[in-house]
Amino acid sequence: MDTTQRTEQQRSADRRRRELLEAADRVVLRDGPQASMNAIAAEAGITKPILYRHFGDKSGLYAALAKRHTDALLNSLRAALDAPADRRERVEATLDTYLAAIEARPQVYRFLMHPADGGPSADQGFDVGKHSAPLLRRMGEELAQVIEDRLDLGPESQQLARVWGHGIVGMMHAAGDWWLGERPCSRTELVRSLADLLWGRLAAAGDKIGGPGF
Repeated sequence: MDTTQRTEQQRSADRRRRELLEAADRVVLRDGPQASMNAIAAEAGITKPILYRHFGDKSGLYAALAKRHTDALLNSLRAALDAPADRRERVEATLDTYLAAIEARPQVYRFLMHPADGGPSADQGFDVGKHSAPLLRRMGEELAQVIEDRLDLGPESQQLARVWGHGIVGMMHAAGDWWLGERPCSRTELVRSLADLLWGRLAAAGDKIGGPGF
């Protein structure tokens, strides 16, 4: 098989994978945590064994969907952090970007973070903690890198940046999860309150020399 043929086959496989992920997204938007492999296969117009051939099992499909949505969210968060505004405004914009994302697609959020809530109709043997924890870990590491690149936090800068990165992601996740379920206040009020909680040390930290600024 020559290189051209292999490249074309890879493109075809990638295109088919995207089509299947789009079908899975449609089912998740409709069914949330109750989205099953059977329903996704039916939406894609294929049999479940063919779906397994592409993703292995629900864990493989979950991982692919998680990467798809996490990549998009991280791109949005980076854009908020890079916006031409003062630091407080960018902090609030970043918090708001995360909350707006889970508010806009709550069924996707629940599928990624609470798949065990699907009840008896959901696929069995799916460990939510095993799969959702890496998403939060990845977001924490990404934010830690942003903080380290932009702020002068002294001699323990790298360690403190990681503490802050994971701490902020944990706060956003826990507060957002509670807020999405109970809606005790507006999104604007929640953003302002969380920014107030973060603001003391963030306001005092200087920009890192040679960095992009924060």
